[in-house]
Amino acid sequence: MSVTVNNPIRGRFQSWFLASLDSIFHRIYGQRKIALTHNMPGTIVEIGPGTGANFRYYPAGTNVIAIEPNVQMYDRLTRKAEEHNINLEIRGLKGESIDLDDGSVDFVASTLVLCSVDDPAQVVSEIKRILKPGGQYMFIEHVAAPTGTWLRKLQSAVKPPWKYTFEGCCPDRESWIVIENAGFHSVSLEHFDMQSPFIHIRPHIAGIATK
Repeated sequence: MSVTVNNPIRGRFQSWFLASLDSIFHRIYGQRKIALTHNMPGTIVEIGPGTGANFRYYPAGTNVIAIEPNVQMYDRLTRKAEEHNINLEIRGLKGESIDLDDGSVDFVASTLVLCSVDDPAQVVSEIKRILKPGGQYMFIEHVAAPTGTWLRKLQSAVKPPWKYTFEGCCPDRESWIVIENAGFHSVSLEHFDMQSPFIHIRPHIAGIATK
């Protein structure tokens, strides 16, 4: 069942914003994305691919099942797939309810997604459900700063307008806890700071969870 989101103002703005930052995101995240995707199979699922920022890291000919509810992303997402010779299948679904069978997927990619979904734990649960035993979930997420720090207080202060503008994006989610508590066989995870003028989203995590 299709579950699409079509906000003609905020959706279009977010699509433009992500596309305009593509080269900056490549500079910031590129080396980590290359390292995290170097051993990926020929068919993958990507949760929330947005405008296709990750496609440049996938081998030409990769089959991508894109779980993307925001229809305002589709034009740019399709063009980016054509640019990088990606075989793209878009499914207008939210990550909380993925229409794929249990244990049917070898690799799931998801970057900068858990911050904005309605239920991060349910999304990660769905990712784990569709992965085969030994399958991998690759993630990069901006996360909450340590409790009690000035940065955590700033994240709380800017949260309402930021969340509204970017369709649910929360700068203070402790997404590493969600991933570590999801019941994966193993989780390899690093915390790092993204060098960015967007100070409130500098704390990040990146890694691989294996079922």
